Amino acid sequence: MKILVLPFLILSLAMTTHSQTVPSGNILHFYVGTYTDNGSEGIYRFGLNTTTGKLHSNGLAVLSENPSYLALTKDGKHLLSVRETREESNQSMGYIELFNVDESGNLTSVNKVSSGGAHPCHVAVNEEGAVVASNYSEGNVTLMRITPEGELSEVLSADLHTGNGPVADRQDKPHVHSALFEPRGKRIFVADLGIDQVKVYTIDKTTFTLKPFKYPEIRMVPGSGPRHMAIHPNGKLLFVANELGNSVSVVQLLENGNFKIVETVSTLPAGYSQPNTCADIHLSPEADYLYVSNRGMNTIAIFSVLAKEEKIKLIGHEDTMGEMPRNFTLTPEGDYLLVANQNTNNIAAFKRNAETGLLTFTDQINAFKPVCLLFK
Repeated sequence: MKILVLPFLILSLAMTTHSQTVPSGNILHFYVGTYTDNGSEGIYRFGLNTTTGKLHSNGLAVLSENPSYLALTKDGKHLLSVRETREESNQSMGYIELFNVDESGNLTSVNKVSSGGAHPCHVAVNEEGAVVASNYSEGNVTLMRITPEGELSEVLSADLHTGNGPVADRQDKPHVHSALFEPRGKRIFVADLGIDQVKVYTIDKTTFTLKPFKYPEIRMVPGSGPRHMAIHPNGKLLFVANELGNSVSVVQLLENGNFKIVETVSTLPAGYSQPNTCADIHLSPEADYLYVSNRGMNTIAIFSVLAKEEKIKLIGHEDTMGEMPRNFTLTPEGDYLLVANQNTNNIAAFKRNAETGLLTFTDQINAFKPVCLLFK
């Protein structure tokens, strides 16, 4: 079943109705980042009933311009949002905004700083308060920090990538798309769609600047366009979703610090020839299954993870019940998977079978241009 784009007035009414009626049961709240060019006003809050699988809206959480990616600090007391813009106050820069999060999940803006480049599309934060922004159009990665006073610092370090790739209309220059902190290590992996590389950094503790790792990049398949990443909890495997190649690369993280691409597997079924690009990627909590969103086919590709063999196997696809699934997320326990369908203005919920990894649709709800989902 496909969800049709609803007119603005009907969408507004539907969201208002849902926000007035909150169902009883076990509720998990989550934030929704949006593009604010189609009726959205910023970051919204929704809820998932984990007993019934039903969704409801809590309305607007805070005003913001193009808050297209969100991240929470580990203690849950701060939320970071990109403002994916090119120009503001006559500057060719986007912004990163820091919010305080109270016990009820309400957001209060603390401060907003330049991201150090145009169109920031991703922000990540580690346990020590280091913040990394990925500036897509600028082609650079920047480093900030949350200060002891609870504010976001200005950019403290930046690295501008160079090069291009074989896909002329998408890889004419670097396009930094995301960053991932290594959970138990000191490295930062940065996916650059434009140059087919995952750059690798560490943070110099003395100067608090980005420093290339001794093995400074992972060279991906030419034309693949690495976009987002996930790391196995064993610390030995990195999974890279390739936007242009419609594939996932399994990268071995070797004990000497170097890297080896084990395999690259398509996210599409055999014989599929329609336009498609990959977007988001996530592991299940137990790391037995890997999920990747297909934009065009409009599915979640489901892989089983063969950790001992350091390989993955495509086992199925689930229709996202909408179009252009830019982002998705799993509940903290992994019982549900939620998808943000950007072009059809809806969020879809699926019950996840932990044994098989497969998904079952439970509900969908209208949302303005949803492009990022984040559980509180």
